[in-house]
Amino acid sequence: MGKHFILFDFDGVILDSYKIAFAAQNVVCPDCTEEQYRQLFEGNIFEQISMGSIHTNRCHHADFWDHYIPQLKDEGTLVPGMDAVISALAEVHRMIIVSSGQTPFIENFLAENALLEYFSAILGNNVHKSKEEKIRMVFETHGVSASDCVFVTDTVGDVREADKMGVGAIGVTWGYHEPERFSKVDHFRLVHTPESLPSAIDDYFARTQTSVSIR
Repeated sequence: MGKHFILFDFDGVILDSYKIAFAAQNVVCPDCTEEQYRQLFEGNIFEQISMGSIHTNRCHHADFWDHYIPQLKDEGTLVPGMDAVISALAEVHRMIIVSSGQTPFIENFLAENALLEYFSAILGNNVHKSKEEKIRMVFETHGVSASDCVFVTDTVGDVREADKMGVGAIGVTWGYHEPERFSKVDHFRLVHTPESLPSAIDDYFARTQTSVSIR
């Protein structure tokens, strides 16, 4: 197995969760529109909420997880096709979850879908609220650099955090952000189906390795 690491976002990429998440958001913040909710993910979600990007007297953001996790347990499903893609990618790459979600739920969901064994680590919001810092942890723990990693995500906020660490991103269009929203950030490629991910990842690492060898 090579040294390349795939950093996977979880919600929206592996877990089909957008509708459930927005429904939970509407419970804790009834005045939040769908566009406002999507905008929260154009940056770090925790920073966006703490800055009051969406806040009225009827908002109770602290209660979000109390509504979200139970609904996920009842209704959350794997994005169709991701199980086969993850299994195939694990044959040649190391993989780590870098998520704003709760680690215990992620671990349980992956285990229930026979996917946990494919991931070297699960870095949820209990590890750190910043994905930038969690990417730094990957570098330090596994002795890799930015050119050894790619971030697979469905939000432009993740692309921005990865970019701060020099890590390129592949955007998926079946999650929280629509294809046109990715025009706000630099990314390697957008993919529209899980089956397109392996070739995009191969192309990404072929480009980065060529770039490194030229220097």
